[in-house]
Amino acid sequence: MSPSVVRISDCAGFCWGVERALEVTLRAADEATAPVNTLGPLIHNPSVIADLEARGVGVIADPSEAHAGTVILRSHGVPKHMREQLSAADVTVVDATCPFVTAAQEKAARLKEHGYLVVILGEREHPEVLGLRSYAGGDSLVVESPEDLPPKLPSKRIGVVVQTTQSQERLSELVSHLAPLARELLVHNTICNATEQRQSAARAMASEVDVVIVVGGRNSGNTRRLAELCLVQQPRTYHVESPAEIDPEWVRGARVVGITAGASTPPEQIEAVAAAVRGMKP
Repeated sequence: MSPSVVRISDCAGFCWGVERALEVTLRAADEATAPVNTLGPLIHNPSVIADLEARGVGVIADPSEAHAGTVILRSHGVPKHMREQLSAADVTVVDATCPFVTAAQEKAARLKEHGYLVVILGEREHPEVLGLRSYAGGDSLVVESPEDLPPKLPSKRIGVVVQTTQSQERLSELVSHLAPLARELLVHNTICNATEQRQSAARAMASEVDVVIVVGGRNSGNTRRLAELCLVQQPRTYHVESPAEIDPEWVRGARVVGITAGASTPPEQIEAVAAAVRGMKP
């Protein structure tokens, strides 16, 4: 039978940085008289990217593909050398980088400039982390946990920056491990407020419901992290991109189903999942 209550987390879906990136991109598309492309997917949500493509906004993977028109820098930011390549190209550059990401890039550059070994807490191949590393220097280290650190650190002056969508628990674990190894440890907690709010609300909700459904792109780091955190509180946690993926067996016997969503998930996707759960029959 369908659940008696569907509860949507107090903080779920689009954050301010994503909303800003979309507004900037849609404005550029509306005003354009030449091609408009984003350098990499603007955000990590396949359906939103498909909607943008339908509005004429393409995606390029490299600055060498930009020959005319407008190029929009993705919300996750881009590596420093790509910015420089675009500056030299005959295109209009629009910066949709999330300001929290920009702040993290600036802190990474400052740590490198002041002689710190920069340790980046984040996913090695995530576009935000690739951008951060371009500011932190080639000798910087990218780790997802203390286990990823080398047996011997090449410096005892260590600076830390964090992928903006990481969790406070992971940061605390890394700092606790680094503290005894460093003579000087400077930590910049660059986790954004929106991430903290969504994670805190999702954890609280997961402890009070029978099933959790997390909505958002599988390529979205912050959405995957929400699913990981909810799974600790509620083993019946599932990550979906669309209502079509929901198995009715997931909610069978559940009195309350909780729904949360990553920062790149639009409200209509959240509502569509909620409606699908409410409409499920025995």
